[in-house]
Amino acid sequence: MNAATAQLVTLTSGDQDDVDYTAVGAAVNQISSNVGDFSRDVKMLATLQEEDNSGQRLLDAARGLIGAFSDLLRIAEPGTTEPRQNLLAAAGRIGEASQEVITELGETVDDLDRIYQETLLALAKAVANATASLVLKAKSVASTSEEPVHQDRVISSATQCALATSQLVACTKVVAPTIGHPACQEQLIEAAKLVAKSVEVIVESSQTGCRDDYLLQDLGSAATAVTKALNDLLLHVKKAAHQTHASEQHEDAVDTIINVTDRLFSSVGDAHEMVKQAKQLALATSTLVSAIRSQAEEHTDSEAQRRLLAAAKQLADATAKLVEAAKGCASSPNDSNQQQMLRTAAEELRSATNTAASNALKRRLMTRLESAATQAAASATQLINASNQAYKTNCNPSSNQQMSTAATGLDQQIPTLVQALRAYQRHPDSATAQLALINACQDFIQPASRLIASSNAAAPTVSDQSAALNLHNAVKNMSNAIAELRSAASRAQEASTSLEIDSALDQLRDLDQDLTDIKQAAVTDSLTRLPGETAELCSSQLGTTSKTVGSSMAQLLTAAAQGNEDYVGIAARDTVNALKVLVSSVRGVAATTDDKRVQQAIIDNARDVISQSIYLLEEAKYAMNDPGNPDNQQRLSQVAKSVSNALNNCVSSLPGQRDIDNAIRLIAQISQSLANPRFPQTDRSYQEVQNDMSNATANLNQAASDIVTSSRVTTQHLSESSTRYSQHYEDFVHTGLTLAGISKDAETQNQIVGGLKSVSMVSSKLLLASKSVSADPNAPNSRNLLAQAARAVTESINHLFSICTQSAPGQKECDNALRQIQMMASMLDNPNEPVNDLSYFDSLQAVMEKSKDLGDAMTGISNHAKKGDIDEFCNSVRNFANSVCGLTEASVQSAYLVGISDPASEPGRPGVVDQTQFSRANQAIQMACQNLTNPASSQQQGTNKQAEVLSAATVVAKHTSSLCNSCRLASSKTANPVAKRHFVQSAKDVANSTANLVKAIKALDSDFTEENRQKCAEAAKPLINAVDELTTFASSPEFASKPAKISAQARLAQEPITQSGKAMIEGACNMLQVAKQLAANPKDPSTYQLYSHHSKSVSESIKRLVANIKDSAPGQQECDNAIEHLNLIIRDLDQASLAAVSQNLKPRDEKSLKAYQEQMINSAREILDRIDLIRQAAKEEPQNLGHLISTVSSYFEPLARSAIGSASRTVNSKQQMNILDLTKTVTESALQFTYACKEGGGNPKASHTHGPIDNAADDMKDVLQDLLQTMEEAASQAGVVNSMIDTITKSIARTDERQIDRMTIIENLSFVDHQTNMVRLAKQIARTAQDMISKSTTNVGQLGVLANQLTRDYAALANASIGAASATSNIEIGNRIRTTVQDLGKSCIELIQDAGNLQGNPTDQYTLEDLNDHAKSVQEKVSYVLAALQAGARGTQACINAASTVSGIIGDLDTTIMFASAGTLNDEGSDSFADQRENILKTAKALVEDTKTLVAGAASNQEQLAVAAQCAVKTITRLADVVKLGAASIGSDQPEAQVLLINAVKDVASALSELICATKNASGKSVSDPTMLTLKDSAKVMVTNVTSLLKTVKTVEDEAVRGTRALESTIEAIGQEIKAFDSSDDVVKKASAEDLIRYAKPITTATAKAVAAGNSCRQEDVISTANMGRKAIFDLLSVVKGAAATAETSEIRLRALNAGRTAAMTYKELLEHVHQVVLRPSPEGKQYLAVISRKVANAVTELVQSAEAIKDALEIEWSNFVSGTDWIDPDDPTVIAENELLTAASSIEAAAKKLALLKPRQQTKRADENLDFEEQILEAAKSIAAATAALVKSASAAQRELVAQGKVGSTFTQHSVDDDGQWSQGLISAARMVAAATHSLCEAANAMVQGHASEERLIASAKEVAGSTAHLLMACKVKADPGSKAMMRLQSAGNAVKRATEALVRAAQQTKEHNDDESSLTVNKRMVEGIAEEIQAQEEILRKEVELTNARKRLMRIRQDRYKDKPQDDNSPSSSFS
Repeated sequence: MNAATAQLVTLTSGDQDDVDYTAVGAAVNQISSNVGDFSRDVKMLATLQEEDNSGQRLLDAARGLIGAFSDLLRIAEPGTTEPRQNLLAAAGRIGEASQEVITELGETVDDLDRIYQETLLALAKAVANATASLVLKAKSVASTSEEPVHQDRVISSATQCALATSQLVACTKVVAPTIGHPACQEQLIEAAKLVAKSVEVIVESSQTGCRDDYLLQDLGSAATAVTKALNDLLLHVKKAAHQTHASEQHEDAVDTIINVTDRLFSSVGDAHEMVKQAKQLALATSTLVSAIRSQAEEHTDSEAQRRLLAAAKQLADATAKLVEAAKGCASSPNDSNQQQMLRTAAEELRSATNTAASNALKRRLMTRLESAATQAAASATQLINASNQAYKTNCNPSSNQQMSTAATGLDQQIPTLVQALRAYQRHPDSATAQLALINACQDFIQPASRLIASSNAAAPTVSDQSAALNLHNAVKNMSNAIAELRSAASRAQEASTSLEIDSALDQLRDLDQDLTDIKQAAVTDSLTRLPGETAELCSSQLGTTSKTVGSSMAQLLTAAAQGNEDYVGIAARDTVNALKVLVSSVRGVAATTDDKRVQQAIIDNARDVISQSIYLLEEAKYAMNDPGNPDNQQRLSQVAKSVSNALNNCVSSLPGQRDIDNAIRLIAQISQSLANPRFPQTDRSYQEVQNDMSNATANLNQAASDIVTSSRVTTQHLSESSTRYSQHYEDFVHTGLTLAGISKDAETQNQIVGGLKSVSMVSSKLLLASKSVSADPNAPNSRNLLAQAARAVTESINHLFSICTQSAPGQKECDNALRQIQMMASMLDNPNEPVNDLSYFDSLQAVMEKSKDLGDAMTGISNHAKKGDIDEFCNSVRNFANSVCGLTEASVQSAYLVGISDPASEPGRPGVVDQTQFSRANQAIQMACQNLTNPASSQQQGTNKQAEVLSAATVVAKHTSSLCNSCRLASSKTANPVAKRHFVQSAKDVANSTANLVKAIKALDSDFTEENRQKCAEAAKPLINAVDELTTFASSPEFASKPAKISAQARLAQEPITQSGKAMIEGACNMLQVAKQLAANPKDPSTYQLYSHHSKSVSESIKRLVANIKDSAPGQQECDNAIEHLNLIIRDLDQASLAAVSQNLKPRDEKSLKAYQEQMINSAREILDRIDLIRQAAKEEPQNLGHLISTVSSYFEPLARSAIGSASRTVNSKQQMNILDLTKTVTESALQFTYACKEGGGNPKASHTHGPIDNAADDMKDVLQDLLQTMEEAASQAGVVNSMIDTITKSIARTDERQIDRMTIIENLSFVDHQTNMVRLAKQIARTAQDMISKSTTNVGQLGVLANQLTRDYAALANASIGAASATSNIEIGNRIRTTVQDLGKSCIELIQDAGNLQGNPTDQYTLEDLNDHAKSVQEKVSYVLAALQAGARGTQACINAASTVSGIIGDLDTTIMFASAGTLNDEGSDSFADQRENILKTAKALVEDTKTLVAGAASNQEQLAVAAQCAVKTITRLADVVKLGAASIGSDQPEAQVLLINAVKDVASALSELICATKNASGKSVSDPTMLTLKDSAKVMVTNVTSLLKTVKTVEDEAVRGTRALESTIEAIGQEIKAFDSSDDVVKKASAEDLIRYAKPITTATAKAVAAGNSCRQEDVISTANMGRKAIFDLLSVVKGAAATAETSEIRLRALNAGRTAAMTYKELLEHVHQVVLRPSPEGKQYLAVISRKVANAVTELVQSAEAIKDALEIEWSNFVSGTDWIDPDDPTVIAENELLTAASSIEAAAKKLALLKPRQQTKRADENLDFEEQILEAAKSIAAATAALVKSASAAQRELVAQGKVGSTFTQHSVDDDGQWSQGLISAARMVAAATHSLCEAANAMVQGHASEERLIASAKEVAGSTAHLLMACKVKADPGSKAMMRLQSAGNAVKRATEALVRAAQQTKEHNDDESSLTVNKRMVEGIAEEIQAQEEILRKEVELTNARKRLMRIRQDRYKDKPQDDNSPSSSFS
């Protein structure tokens, strides 16, 4: 409230017209929404005050504060005449009243420190004093101004400054009592910035209106004083967030040690960084040691001195160990053991520091956590209040419901967090209190993140702008608080490891004491129930919690078995938390019952649970201390069983449970009596006993039905109905035995007793299911299991009834059918949970199939009754009953799905597992196994036996397969590594047990003997145990899904289905009653008529049922509503577009442009996030379709409204139309998507609709991303960064989720794939952060674009990190990746906030400093992420780095080829090629060895792989260097030979790059993995290319064979390129159809050249052909895929790809034939060259035609195109090229004139010796300048000729941009390079002549001219006709430049050699001086080497700077981060 008050003061400071009333409303909203809670809490606190007067004082202080708020709001009311000072005074009174309230509350936390507040107020007053002095100076300046305008401006600015200062003082008073809150700090900083801005205005206005320097100097001094006072104030404010205890010593050193050790831990994998951090750590600890020793010396207490000195010694020893470890790490940077030793040493040093500084480290971390928890609790309260306010005006019911649920969940967590905070504050040194706080914080993060996400989702549809803004601000604050809490909790958790179990044991002992106290209170009758406690609620909670305890202990056992200490601690914590709830429930049960026995029993059993749990945790602790002990698992399992038994006893002590237990006990006793039955004696007749049996059967069946019905009421009703069931069961068994006794037939007696045993067994199961429901009514599937048990009772009763009753034919079957159907009727009463796994359309299909079966059965009953065929009649009756039951079940499932799909219902949230499915599978498997092993089954006949066995085996196989698949999915979904392994292991156990059982079943099926049945029973036990254990483990709340809640409105939607089902059951029962009569009297026409009447009613009800299910299909109505809604929105957008076209679109004043843009972005993002969910729902999840469609549809109204508002406030009409058109396109695509979804409807079998759904979804995503990109760019330029921060916050929260969203990550990727992606993204983020630093001072407008890029990259990085963390097998690495990425996200948020602030105020130095700091922080955090990835897979990381380096080498070789082609690759040394050959051969052989090691590294460990990759890179670098030297030594007069040699090493480098990538992908894979085959192929290619290089090296100087060698090399290279082309569909390079045509033309030239070479057989022609053909084919294949990707249809794309491949293949065939002709010339061979050349020509023609097809498909009609006009388009690239060429020519001519004026310098000593050389140099330089001028003019002429020929368009058309534009850009760039190089040459010549530069600079400049000339020649040759006059002139001009540069280089080198020759060296013969001279010479060499290295680096930076503004490809070498 205080922060909102300060904001209110600040916002109302300007003119009335400039006030942001939405923001003011949000501030007022925040005050009003908190006042109610504040008042309520104050009243409660006042009531609880123990002192008599303190409560009243608190109430009085609160009344004063509320009154102050009331005064403020009254004064601030719009339109009031109150002066501004009154508002400021009212704000000041709020601050005073707040302080009084806080004082009465007795708060003593650090941020309320009195001294701090007084200092803060004093500093604010200092600012006021300094400002007052400034205002006086300003008035003096104003008085001297002669112009009234200037005078008024100065006075006005001074007045504003004084007002801003008053506001600052008022804000300080308001927020001083609560300055610890970030929102208060933010408001105070904003008020201070207003003062700073007003000071700048004063200074600026004074300088323009005053000429008196003295006055201005005084004014400047006063302004400086204000700035200094403001700086002091801001520094003091920043301390509020990091306050420290005055008693703590050595704070700086301790902080440094914390931060540096964190950095060192994060840098594991980067040895150099670790050593660097170790050095800083050693310095910090040495400082701390000195401080501790100084402190010891000052101490008078000898004991204290001794302790301090001992601590200092321990710290010094730890430092010495660290230094030694750092030395080892530095000497062996690739040794992971050394890095681990350094990390261990750092951990020990941190521990020693903690001890030495009295636990200062841990205390600081806990203090940070305490502060973060306090802020999080406060922010959560504000967010809950804001969400409650927004709830009232949110028009989206779905998002409203989610926000409300999330707010409730977070609200329930706040008390726990506050309690943990208070407990820690009371006992800060208690490990239990510390862990409780850590756990409370970690439990707080998930619900807080959920509320943040749901609030963001609701924000776009909140109509009240003030409430929406308030919600947004609260979300922002909460996001920051959660980010800090997440980081602080993670750090504190790391510092508190291994304490979890000890803490858990302490808490369990406390719980045991609590139970003792509860028992004592119960004995003394002083145990009272708490508010809200009821027996029903507490019993239910106790049953639920018992399962939670069981699942937590299952996780504990699993974690202990895996030896995972972290998750043992987590499981222990979860177990204790569950037991706390259990004890609370036990207390509630004991307090709500008056039965002493129940009280004592339940409390004693609870104590037994606690004691057994203590024993279990002690055993777990023992197991962790001795992980290798094989007895651990067995001991833990035994103790866990004891805990489980104790839990069962505790649950059985519940009042309702006792009654059910008594009933179960009674049934068990009766069942035992059936083993040796005694038949009661009776004198009644058989008929009378049979009637009794009929009544007993009906009663028992009704009792079973009552149990199912009462389970929906209360547990008390359930226990009563269970008791009644046991009574009826007793009567039923007695009657059955009586009936068996009357029958004298032994077989009949056995059958009756067997039937009674069967009823006994299913009755026990029924009561056990009843007990389970009574214990936990909300357990998944519990009521369904109860209903199934009741149906099993009915079936057993029917079976027995058939045996022991005699009646008319067909009567028993009809009665049995009636009972069976009536048992199903209750399912239709309340279908609120699933009854099977069927989807909606599967249920509909089941209804259709069962309705057909029912029709056949109805007809069969009638026909067979007429015929008198009783057996078939009975079969038809049974089929009839089964069909009705099946129909009922399918109807119930359909009704349930309709209910949960209704938009008014609360949709469920899927969990890691479907616990209901697990429960159903468990039940089905147990029933099937029981049927297999049931002795009663052996009484059946052979066929029935086999059928039952096969049926049971099918059920087992089906459900175990389903469980295994679910385990696999659960393993991929959960982020818990212990659970991952457990699910995988459980799936294996279930599969193995199933396999063993199947073997036993096969044996039983082949020979149904008792022995085989017994083996089958034994084989079933492991399966049942495995499934039970899995079900228990999966019942953890961590894995649970949230069930859907069916609303009252949804129940109405269910009624048509349920009513039809009930009508069907009623008609079926009536039919069966009539059928009984038909069986007895088949000839009665009236009976048939009645039967026909009832059958008609059943048929009608089934028709209605089918129709209602079809009509109620989920999502259809919502799709129709959405379609109507979207059509209305499209109409609104059309009207807005028409208004915009006619310039009648009136500006909307409801919001600012920024607010409209932000709402558009938020709405679009929410829509985009749900497209894939809708796609999935439309294909296979109909129950979710309606919710999602309704939710997305609701976002389109705010999207369209904001788009119209944004367009209305945009001045540019083009931008207006662009916004509206894009929004309309998005809406239209949504309309098409909705139509496609409606058609699909969620039916997985409607596969024909899935394609259109996918296409529509992809189209919608594309247009949405276009809209988002457009709006984000526009918003970011305006400084709107909120949406970016929201995106990053969501990404951070996603990394922390316990359940992995499979849609956010790419499936089936290995850790290496994720690692590669993350490295690329992390480096991009670091580059962007660096760019933001540079742009912050040069181009602030670009910050928004960079922030957008940063946001996108981080979102992708976060998603990749989820996949990487789940893919790694190392838990620690996974956690490290997650935490480092989260920390990076936090820094990214801070950087983006700074960017937005700086865009809003570019001159704000404070923000600029923050931006620089946070950008550096981002770069640092990136290094942590990279280090974490490297630690995860160091070898693959080395491969990634190596691939990047090799890519750079390939780029360098391409440049060298360009120079060689231009003839400028000259020999720089005296070595001949023969001298270089040996180096090349030796290095190539070394590379082969490295290649072998690299391939072997894929199958070895990461260390060996890393070393192999690094060695390979070093060798290829060396090889490239020696080959370049060798090529240069051949001489520039043989350029083709040079190109041949460099191409050979380039092929080797390319092959190595592929090999490195293949090795990286194959690392750690099995031999059979496909990546291993790729690796083998890559290795073969590598060996082939190295062999080719060796052959080339040996033959390159032999003119007789080098052409042949070049041809062989080119053929091999083209073959490899074609193979690479075929192996991947990835588009590496973007290209257009014009590019394809342009690159096809060189193929024709190369073909002609090849034919000519084949005919001449001259080696020089052959080598030229080989080089030209290689380049042509490589260039072609590099653009074919890019051009084909732009094709409109797949046919055109495939045509282009095939044409490119065919062209390459035919040209390769041509070269192969040329090779044959050269080796064995023959006339026939030469004639055949023409045939193959025609094939190449045809292939090229097809290629060009395919390119034309691509162009035609993309052709756009330009209506304004006019050919032959003389007008030019200034944007035409051709015109730009010509102008640039002419400008370059003029520039070069001017440089030549300047050069002509240069004269050689005058020599003073040797006048004539060097003159000739300088004259030569000047002449050569002049020649170059003249030649380059001629060259550029010739290029211009060539360009004009191309225009005249039509090869380049004379006018600028849209479709020619890519073709001519790119060519023109190349020509422009080349011309500029020539001009720039010539200028550099002239400057170098001038400097050399003047003696200011060396010959080397002149040589380098000349080479630069030659290189740029080669570029220009190539740029012109691209489209030119080789035989044209202009091209010939151009070529001759280029040759002139080449000759001139060579002459200059020769002249300069001669000068250099002459000087070197004449510089004499006198060697001193004396020993000492001689050694001194030698040392000096060595020193000179080292200095020169350093200079050379620096010069090379400078050259590299220059080249990088030249190209840095060019767009980079992600995979280019220049995009790698270094």
